[in-house]
Amino acid sequence: MITNTTSVTPSLDPYQLRNVADCLRDKTSLQSLAQQWEFEGERDLLIETARSLGLEYLETDDVQVDPTAMEGFPIKLIHRHEVFPLERTEQYLRLAVSNPFDFNAFDSVASALELEVRPVVATNDAVRRLIKKYLGVGAETVDGLIALQRLQSGDVEMLEDINVDGSEDAEEAQQASVVRLVNEILSEAIEARASDIHVEAQENGLKIRYRIDGILQRQPTPSEMNQFRNAIVSRLKIMAKLNIAEKRVPQDGRIKLRISGREIDIRVSIIPMLHGESVVMRVLDKSNLQFSLRGIGMSETVYQQFQKLINLPHGIVLVTGPTGSGKTTTLYSALNEIKSEDTKIITIEDPIEYQLEGINQIQVHHKVGLTFASCLRAILRHDPDVVLVGEIRDLETAENATQASLTGHLVFSTLHTNDAAGAFMRLCDMGVEPFLVSSTVEGVMAQRLVRKLCPECRRPYHPSVEELPDDFPLDSRLDPDLILYKPVGCEKCRGNGYRGRLGIYELLVSNEEVRQLATQKVSSQVIKQAAMKAGMQTLRADGWQKVLDGITTVDEVLRVSKAD
Repeated sequence: MITNTTSVTPSLDPYQLRNVADCLRDKTSLQSLAQQWEFEGERDLLIETARSLGLEYLETDDVQVDPTAMEGFPIKLIHRHEVFPLERTEQYLRLAVSNPFDFNAFDSVASALELEVRPVVATNDAVRRLIKKYLGVGAETVDGLIALQRLQSGDVEMLEDINVDGSEDAEEAQQASVVRLVNEILSEAIEARASDIHVEAQENGLKIRYRIDGILQRQPTPSEMNQFRNAIVSRLKIMAKLNIAEKRVPQDGRIKLRISGREIDIRVSIIPMLHGESVVMRVLDKSNLQFSLRGIGMSETVYQQFQKLINLPHGIVLVTGPTGSGKTTTLYSALNEIKSEDTKIITIEDPIEYQLEGINQIQVHHKVGLTFASCLRAILRHDPDVVLVGEIRDLETAENATQASLTGHLVFSTLHTNDAAGAFMRLCDMGVEPFLVSSTVEGVMAQRLVRKLCPECRRPYHPSVEELPDDFPLDSRLDPDLILYKPVGCEKCRGNGYRGRLGIYELLVSNEEVRQLATQKVSSQVIKQAAMKAGMQTLRADGWQKVLDGITTVDEVLRVSKAD
């Protein structure tokens, strides 16, 4: 029997619905929420959730399933998302779902069948009983799932030969079911635009999470996958050419793949944890490379100023920010703008993330003494015009970069500081003479990455003065007609409300006052005030402008930056 809940006034507010969504996503019990909100049990809370969303609820699994609903339906989606097709017409498909907030599932089914999806909310047990009833007991296991998948082995192609020994671990990892299971994990990550894949060993089994737009998101996996935990890790080790017998020490490797015609480079890090080995994979999708300063979110003013800096004949240009703030992308984009046949560009990186056409790249190798500092000394005899040093980590590298700029080279590099003004003090703290820092550093770019609102589902609203931070532009805070946007979630953005990222920037261009203050080793706050007086826009100010432009949200700016 199916209950129609659309005509009853909903009682769950958006905050409660988000809590329910979090529990369903993490596969945790709704019992505590049900007790907190005075529902009799999980079932009643789920019924109320369906009512609040305007969806039908499947009261019992004793329901007639349209035989034609299964025709052409991707079997792998049934297990991955715990869904089951109930009825199919020429216009729509009614789909039993255990998680009505899994927009990724609806999007995948709609794309595969080219039909509108109409969700019918059901419990996990009800969906599993439907699967068992109509697909058989074997379909509940991972082996059954893989046997039914239409994923072809050609979808994931290794670009390098792999060697397999005759050990028991290796044989288990090379089983067709394990190989295809790992291929599915990788393929799904690429499709979801994930930058990192986390395969984590937990006490209760395996947990898989993708980092999408900088935020980790757990992926639904069938419980039967837990028995393949060790085999999955061993398969990834084989692909990365690592020692599968070594389970006590960390290992690092690299996998080169072609997935659905796209070349993918994956950096693999494996570390032993309490309940087994944990794997983190950084995904580098070469087909998505777009190194353009205009395409990473710079305002026109910042772009024009930065253009002048990267075209200087000599000096040091620094990009600062925490790990994962897009520093490498900014530097690659800068090199891409200035490269030409009459300019020799050499980079020193650890590691080389992307191969750039027309640029000479060197991989740091600490074990043989090939460090940033030693490379920098050597390449100055290689007649470069522009040098990129991946990161200034120590005094030797800092001094060599300073000397390179003094001898007529343009040097790009990165530092880990909170803002642009902090770069001067950081170099001085390393031991570089203040007068050398002030005379060589031409400009510092501080940056962060914020998620962009999904243009398909963002919702306008009028914020109250109390909702806005104290440092939000005063004129806008007091404007009664101010319109900002908030995330909602739809099929296009997989229910997140955000899709993609862009940078917020703070560009400090050295002027006479800044150089004098740097020579005096004053605090970074004093240098920052002088730069702001000269027209520098801070990270926070750039973020607020992007909020006013409807590109991102107040919460995103607060998440990545602090008040000036």
